[in-house]
Amino acid sequence: MKILVVDDHALVREGLRQVLKGLDEQIEVLEASACARAFELADLHPDLDLVLMDYMMPDLNGLLGLEAFGKSRPELPVVMLTGSADPQLEVRLLARGAAGFLSKGGNSRDMLRLLRQVLDGEDPRPKAGGATQTQASAPDPTKPAPHLTQRQEQVLALLLAGASNKIISRELYISDETTRNHVSAIFRFFGVESRIQAVLAAGRAGYMAAPPSSESSSPF
Repeated sequence: MKILVVDDHALVREGLRQVLKGLDEQIEVLEASACARAFELADLHPDLDLVLMDYMMPDLNGLLGLEAFGKSRPELPVVMLTGSADPQLEVRLLARGAAGFLSKGGNSRDMLRLLRQVLDGEDPRPKAGGATQTQASAPDPTKPAPHLTQRQEQVLALLLAGASNKIISRELYISDETTRNHVSAIFRFFGVESRIQAVLAAGRAGYMAAPPSSESSSPF
């Protein structure tokens, strides 16, 4: 697993590096003290799994940095980190494409929980409080239906083409663990428990296989 930490304070970056070991002891953490350097590292490391970026950077504010990542690496999830607890800022960042929002006033346990959700392809945004379980589970016609992320659709297309997890990781420049997380998210999306079931369900839903690859092999 490879994560890019973008913050202009060295002590903050070092602290985040230690916290991120809670995701995986073998995690590789890249560091950037400015957005310009972050974009360079993202280009140099196509296998990045996630970016954790401070909102207040010296060369670019969070909204512009988020927009730049969205144009250059639209498949790469970016979680914003800020010292502000302003809910309106969170709404703006999520609307601009942030995969998640973390306050520096939070604790490491909550941070790791949110990052795991993002890496698993889940929506980490808290559900509205005060609803009963029945109300929460009832479909709301005013809300968009659950959907696969762009990266999950890419993984699914390779699954449909018969690619193994190892081939998917190689084709998409992502780690094996990230591939497994995306495959698990695809299973949950279709409500299935195996690759065969996922392929059948995806075919019925109209999803198409990726173009054939010489390295693809049957996963069954």
